[in-house]
Amino acid sequence: MPLKIEREDQNAINLTPMIDIVFLLIIFFMVSTKFSELNEVEHDISINVPAVSDASALTSAPNKRLVEVASDGSLKLDQRQITLVELGTKLSAAQRQYPKLGVVIRGDGHSDYQHIAAVLATCRKAQITDLNLKVQQASRGTNYK
Repeated sequence: MPLKIEREDQNAINLTPMIDIVFLLIIFFMVSTKFSELNEVEHDISINVPAVSDASALTSAPNKRLVEVASDGSLKLDQRQITLVELGTKLSAAQRQYPKLGVVIRGDGHSDYQHIAAVLATCRKAQITDLNLKVQQASRGTNYK
């Protein structure tokens, strides 16, 4: 007597995971789409934006500005060559925008102190109160003269 073998499970493709992925992709593309029509409409409206004289920055102050003083007296502000007059102008403008602006002065150890004193005076004239002098730790056995 032959045995009957019945197949209870039929082979079928489960589409549920594929449908879930398709829906997730649709949601992703809908969220990440740039709506260019909104930007064009904004520029089509002609309005006069109000101007204020005492507006201050809405963002927090940037990192401290780095002033480097070389042994010959040349200055760099954030890696850019600059004169002492330009330094005062740029620091004054930055201080007006960010009242809590900080400055780090990094001077050559073999330069005249007069160059560093001039930078300190310029920072004081620009009303910058957060001033730091960058130094390095001396090795053992170093005698100061």
